[in-house]
Amino acid sequence: MAPLARVRIIMWEGASLWIVDAAQAREGETGRADFHAHHAIQISLALGGWFRLDTQDAHVRSEVAAVAADTKHVIDAEGLTGIVFIEPESEAGRAITRRLFAERDLVVVESQIIGDFRERLAAAHLANIKDDGALAALGRELVSILSAGAVANDPDPRIQRVIAWAAEQIDQPIGLSDALAVGGLSASRLRHLFVEQTGLPFKTYLLWLRLTRAVEVVAGGASLTQAAHEAGFSDSAHFSRTFRRMFGVPPAALRIV
Repeated sequence: MAPLARVRIIMWEGASLWIVDAAQAREGETGRADFHAHHAIQISLALGGWFRLDTQDAHVRSEVAAVAADTKHVIDAEGLTGIVFIEPESEAGRAITRRLFAERDLVVVESQIIGDFRERLAAAHLANIKDDGALAALGRELVSILSAGAVANDPDPRIQRVIAWAAEQIDQPIGLSDALAVGGLSASRLRHLFVEQTGLPFKTYLLWLRLTRAVEVVAGGASLTQAAHEAGFSDSAHFSRTFRRMFGVPPAALRIV
């Protein structure tokens, strides 16, 4: 399979930056990804190429656009695009959700909000071929810009404890019953409150945590098999299926550099 894109991934606590250099579509091609949904806010930025984002009832083609977490969507892109994924349960994620997604799940981010950020991000990517520090700093800056001035909704501390605990145990075969003592709740109450706070069942949230861990391992140069093992997937096929369901393409379609 010819890679659809070269991808550079930089991760830090609560967010990640993907620099995607998408191949030019062959004649007759339309969208090169499937509709998908992932548990992260997605901020897409054109860095010299173009992109189009579609949800099931809206679409935008813009220089900067944002998709709310767990919103089914598809992206078609060509050339260089930056994508920042932000955990919706983080303080910044909760503030950005409140600021951007009060009325709709797919929004254009006005250029005056981020100024010359796109140009600086593209220049940093081209100038720092092996040094990710400058890109991570820019990613944090964008998260700060987008969350500034918005008041985050207060999280339930019991669910926050469960989330933190699950992230530490993600390479283990854990389930809802293992989290009961951490949350101090009955199974039915924890199940209900977890969905209320995160929008996902606990089992689906665990898959998302495993996926983000596996992506981190792959970005560090490991194979899909090694990444699947370290993130607690049953095998690389399970990892690949989950990746495709949540990102719209199989990991083998991306050349991670």
